Amino acid sequence: METMTFPRYSPDDIIAYLRGHILTGAEARSLVKGDLFSTPKPEVLHMIYMRVLQKVYGIRLEHFYMMPVKAEILYPQIFEGFLPVCNLYIHMERLLPVCRINDFQIADVLNPKTKRTARFLSGILNFVNFRELRREVYLELQLNYKSAVEKHQQLETANKEAAMKLEKLNTVPVEHQAEVKQLTDNIRELEQLLRQDYRRKQTALQEVISQKKSEIAERTQKLSELKLAMITLKEEQEQLKSKIVESPEELKNYKELMKENVKKLKKSKQEIIEKYERYRDLVEILPSCQMEVQLYQKKMERQGTNVETLASVLSEVRNLEDQIESAQTELKKGKADEMSLKRLVTAKHEKLSTVDIKIKKKREDVEQYKHTIFEYCNRVQEKRGAVYDKVTAIHNEIQQIRFKIQQLNENAEKEEMKAKEICLNLKAGLEKRHESLIKVAKSYAASREDKIAELKKGLFRVQVPGSSS
Repeated sequence: METMTFPRYSPDDIIAYLRGHILTGAEARSLVKGDLFSTPKPEVLHMIYMRVLQKVYGIRLEHFYMMPVKAEILYPQIFEGFLPVCNLYIHMERLLPVCRINDFQIADVLNPKTKRTARFLSGILNFVNFRELRREVYLELQLNYKSAVEKHQQLETANKEAAMKLEKLNTVPVEHQAEVKQLTDNIRELEQLLRQDYRRKQTALQEVISQKKSEIAERTQKLSELKLAMITLKEEQEQLKSKIVESPEELKNYKELMKENVKKLKKSKQEIIEKYERYRDLVEILPSCQMEVQLYQKKMERQGTNVETLASVLSEVRNLEDQIESAQTELKKGKADEMSLKRLVTAKHEKLSTVDIKIKKKREDVEQYKHTIFEYCNRVQEKRGAVYDKVTAIHNEIQQIRFKIQQLNENAEKEEMKAKEICLNLKAGLEKRHESLIKVAKSYAASREDKIAELKKGLFRVQVPGSSS
C-alpha cells in the first residue's frame, strides 16, 4: 500500500489547491493549515470530501442526508446523526480506489490522522487534475466527433445531390426523350445535307473554276493572238505613219486635211463628173481629149482606193481597240467572279469550321463538366473516407471510454455491494446492540424491582420493631 502511484503534495500546495479549485467563498477563506494537518478537524474534512464528490460525481448535498430506499430499517431515528457520515464513507469508498487508494476506512472519516489525510488528499488532488485534463480532451473529442458527424452528414447529402444531378444529366426525362431523338436525327440530317450541299457546291465550283480556267486560257490565247495582230497592225500603222505622217498631231492634221481633201475631191469629182459629162459631149466632138480624161479617171480611182484603205485601216484599229477593252472587261469580270466564288467557298468553310468548333466546344464543355463532377465526387469520396476514418477512430475511442466506464460501473457496483454488506453488518450490530440494551433494561428493571422489594422489606422491618417499642 505504501508504494506511491501518485505524487505527494506538500500541505501548502494542498491548501492552495483546495482554496483555488474546490472550495469557494467563505469556505475557502476560512480554511487554515491547522484544520487538516496539525489536528485534523472531522467537520472540515467532511466538507472537503463532500465538495470533491460534488465536483467529480455531481452528488448534491441533500443526498448525504437521505435514507437508502432499498434497505429496510426498523428504527430510522437511530441513523439520523450517523447517516451523513455513512453516506460520505460509502461515496468516498467508491471514489478513492479510482484515485489508487485502497486502504480507506471509516475511522479515516470519524477520527482522521494527519499522514493518512495528507496521502488521501494528495491522491484526490492528483485524480482531480487528471480528470480536468482528460475532461478537456474528451470535450474536444466530443466536439470534433459532433463536427465530424455533421460534416459527414453534409458530405453525404452533397454526395447524394451530386449523384442525383449526375443521374439527371445522364438520363434524359421521358417527356424530352422524343424531342432529343428528333433533335439528334435533325442534327444528323442537317450534317448530311450540309456535307452533300458542300460536296455539290464544291464540285460545281470546281467545274465552274475549270470552265473559267478554260475560258481564261482561250481568252489568253485570243489576247495573245490579238496582241500579235495588234503588234502587226502597229507595225503596219507605223509603216503607214512613216509613209504618211510621223507624229500623232500631224496625223490628226493630216486626217483633217485628208477629210478636207476628200470633200474637195468629192466636190472636184462632182465637178469632174460634170466636166466629164461636158467633156464627153466634147469628146464626142473632140476625140483628142479622151487620153486626158482616162488619165484623170485613173487618178480618181487611185485616190478612192487610198481613201477606202485608210477608212478600212481606221475601222480595223477601232475594232481591235474595242475588242481589247471588251477582253479586259471580261477578264476583270472573270477575276471578280473567281474572287466572289473563292469568298463564298471560304465563307462556307468558315461556317462549317465555326459549326465544328461550336460542336467541339459543346462536347468539350460537357466532358469538362463531367470531369469536374467526377473530380468533385472523388474529392467528396476522399473527404468522406477521411471523415469515416476519423469517425471510426473516435468511435473506437468512445468504445474504449465506454469500456472504462463499464469497468468503473462494475467497481462501483462492487463498492455498493461492500457498502450494503457493511450496512447489513451495522444493522445486525445495531439490532444486537438494541437487543442487548433491551436485555440490560429488563435486567436493570428486574434488579430495580428486586432492590425496591428489598428496600420495602427493610423499611417494613425497621417500622415493625419501632411499633413494637
